Order: sequence, then structure tokens, then C-alpha cells
Amino acid sequence: MTTYLDFFELSTEPFSNAPVSRFYYNSAQHSQALTRLMHAVGYMKGLSILVGDIGAGKTTLARRMLDSLPEAEYEAALLVIIHSGITANWLLRRIALQLGVESPAQEKLALLSQLYQRLLQIYESGKKAVVLIDEAQMLETRELMEEFRGLLNLEVPERKLISFVFFGLPEIEKNLKLDPPLAQRVAFRYKLEPFTSESTEAYIKHRLRLAGSPRLPFTPEALLAIHKASGGTPRVINTLCDNALFEAFLARQESIGEEMVRRVADNLGLVGSAAPGEAPPAKPAPEPASRAAGSKIDLAEIDRYLEGLGKL
Repeated sequence: MTTYLDFFELSTEPFSNAPVSRFYYNSAQHSQALTRLMHAVGYMKGLSILVGDIGAGKTTLARRMLDSLPEAEYEAALLVIIHSGITANWLLRRIALQLGVESPAQEKLALLSQLYQRLLQIYESGKKAVVLIDEAQMLETRELMEEFRGLLNLEVPERKLISFVFFGLPEIEKNLKLDPPLAQRVAFRYKLEPFTSESTEAYIKHRLRLAGSPRLPFTPEALLAIHKASGGTPRVINTLCDNALFEAFLARQESIGEEMVRRVADNLGLVGSAAPGEAPPAKPAPEPASRAAGSKIDLAEIDRYLEGLGKL
């Protein structure tokens, strides 16, 4: 059966929203952010923060950073926070597991002792302990912020024993204010901004090239329409392009113009997709950051999910 990949002579999906490392687009701002974050952990600055709106590419950058930390120099891990209701003890145990503590204790003081001893082992081996926290806006309690401050207090005379990098929505800043001393310890901040129209075009061409496309199926007008409808957000750009390619395949059109992009954007309910003189569609409701505050969670279930992800 012919697919849109066959029709456009593509070897793989060019616009999947899965964080596939081979499709990483090293834009100027992504390069600047990564350079600064690598500097911060290289000198064990303590806490660094990278924020961006939904779909800005934070998770992709977090995984890129993890891949960029040489195993010979770093004991590094990526922890994804998938629920705002986690406890401080659960968080400490997950960090301990990620850093190689075997059988973390349930009792907090014993657990902290295990973690401290493990961090000393990492330090004495000549490595640096780094934990990247994705979806960090889910860390919504003062108790959690205090735990991070406590871990950053673990030091030897020369330096800190652990560094953290938070990746998440701008709400991170509000959460940090729950513990002002921790907010004062942020060594580095960076915000990912939406792509410009030039970056949007370069991003689309980059992903098509990596997917084996022999030509550019989007007209210049279509590329501008994609930028306008997406607001320069990578995740939305991916969704628009993927849908446009599929619709063009169904219509057996080898060239995708502005009209088709606008029609796809309208169907997706995106702001900015209306033609001149038309009222733009209503903005869709934002994605919920977490479940309702009163919902029940199963931390054992979260543990099993994270174990399935592995150390990434």
C-alpha cells in the first residue's frame, strides 16, 4: 500500500513529534543554550534553568545535553517528572537510583547518607554528578524546592557534589520563589524563544533533508503560512507539516501551497491561520500541566513507568 512517505520519496517520518535525536535542529539559540548549560555543569555551578513555552523543544534539548555529556567525565541522568503530586522522599529515591545508589533506603536520613556517600564516590572517581530534570514545572511544593537546596549544600572544599538543570515551562520561576534561598542559587537561566520565519524555514528543510527528501514540497508562501500559523513553535510546525504532507498525498499534489497549509491549520484550530480579512479561529485551551490537585496517584506505577524509560 502506498503511503505519503512513498509519495514524497521519504525514508522516514520527517515531522514526528517524538524527541528523535537524529532530527535535532541546532538553531542559533539552541546552540547558545547548550553551550551555556554545558559550561554551568562543567564548572559545577549548582542549579541552571532552561524555560520555554509548550512545544518549544525543551525535552529535545534535554536529551541532546544528556548525549553531549561524556561518560568518562560525568555521571549524568535525565529524570522526567510526570506528575505534580510526587513526594520529596520519592524524588530523593529516584535521584539516588539514577545516580547508582543500590537499594535506596526508605528512611530519609539514611537515604541522604547513601546519596552523599555515592556523590563522594563519583567525585573521587574524577567524575561530576549531573541530574537533568525535565517537566520541572511539576515540582510545585516548597518541600520539593527545599530538598533541592539541601542537595546543593552537599559540597567538598573545592566544589559542589551535584549539579541540576531544570527544563520546563516558565512556571518554574514561580515554584522557585517558594524557597527564596534556592531561587538565589540559580547560576544560569535561558529562555527558548519561538523560531523566526527564517529559522522555521531552515528547520523544515533540515528535517526533510534528514528524512531523505529529494526536493522541497512546500512553496515559499506555504513556508511563511506555516510560520504564521505555528507561531514558530517546533511542535506545532511538525504537526502542521505532517498533516499537510498527508493531505497533499491524498490529493496527489506534489507541491504544497499556502491554501493547503491554511486549510490544515484551520482544521487544527490554530491562531494565525485565517486568510487576510478573516477572523482568526479561537485559540485552543492550553494543555493541562498536571492532573487535578485532588486526583490520586500511584507512585509505584510512576516508578515502573520511569524504569521502563531507563536511564535514557
